[in-house]
Amino acid sequence: MLKAIKNWIEVRIGLDELVRDQLTEYRIPRNINLFYSLGTVAIAAFSIQVLTGIVLLVYYVPHPDHAFKSVQGIMMDVPYGWLFRQVHAVGSNLLVIVVALHMLSVFFMKSYAKPREMTWLVGFAMLLLTLTFCLSGYLLPWSQLSYWATTIVTNMPTAFPYIGDYLTEFQRGSSQVSGATLGRFFALHVMLLPALLVMLLGIHLFLIRRIGISRPPFGPGGQERVEWTQFHHESYPDGMPFYPHYIAKEVFMIMVYLSAMFFIIAFLPTLFSPADANIPADPFKTPAHIKPEWYFLAPYQMLRVIPSKFLGITLQMIAITVLFFWPFLDRKEERNILKRPVLLGGFIGALLVWIGLTIWGNF
Repeated sequence: MLKAIKNWIEVRIGLDELVRDQLTEYRIPRNINLFYSLGTVAIAAFSIQVLTGIVLLVYYVPHPDHAFKSVQGIMMDVPYGWLFRQVHAVGSNLLVIVVALHMLSVFFMKSYAKPREMTWLVGFAMLLLTLTFCLSGYLLPWSQLSYWATTIVTNMPTAFPYIGDYLTEFQRGSSQVSGATLGRFFALHVMLLPALLVMLLGIHLFLIRRIGISRPPFGPGGQERVEWTQFHHESYPDGMPFYPHYIAKEVFMIMVYLSAMFFIIAFLPTLFSPADANIPADPFKTPAHIKPEWYFLAPYQMLRVIPSKFLGITLQMIAITVLFFWPFLDRKEERNILKRPVLLGGFIGALLVWIGLTIWGNF
């Protein structure tokens, strides 16, 4: 029976040829490292978020009078609801870490260089969408922590003259975070952002397979240069098979990700859920030590350090713009960052400043 079904499919789409071209005979560089698997881990993490989000959506009520109670009901009354909620909450934080590490590794190995500029642009756009995903989802539990953290983040555009207040009110749907904000963020979180992210992910994967995987600049063949005067697929006839060799490494990294997630759920369940996350939102009671989520702590602390809020946000937007268009600004042919001390120093320095601001903002 199974053989007959396989033969039926084979006649119509050439399944064996497809497997050979895309898996068993698809070659990748022999010096490829585990950092290349972070993209696959990010896809797996996003898939987990979608699946658990669908389950939570069945029981969640997007109304300021019922949102907090519905989340507590998921945790207390729904069979294994606490597990799905924890996987979704912890997974959102880990997803940001994985995507950020993926972008850092791409930058470190200069995999954004010609002809992969479009791949970088789409990937950077997905990083920004991921952060927007987390921001919109953070408000949905309608807790004291999520309410006031969202108030802080959505208040940032007020630094801009003339349009700042309009942008803030447009985000919130009113002058302050309210039920209108919850409705907007809910629609953004479950409808618009998933569609945009899936579309960008499809483009990203198409570009990767169409152009070919970038060879790491370290190890054998890392310094080989190819003159890109016209399009051609970058292939590696002497490379390792994508399946089963590299697939096994990607599965291993996904298992590491799942292990980290369930370790946090089992032994550090309050790591991403402090006490204020279990108190219903109260617009009339401002917590003493409120702050945004950890992935927004660095820009938040930067705004607190710089006297001018307008200058602080302007500098952050300039930094984001420079990073977005970095493949067009970096014209050096040398791909090995270890042989470019100025760039390496800037890379390490910026990373340390970001970590330092995050720690400072937390304490």
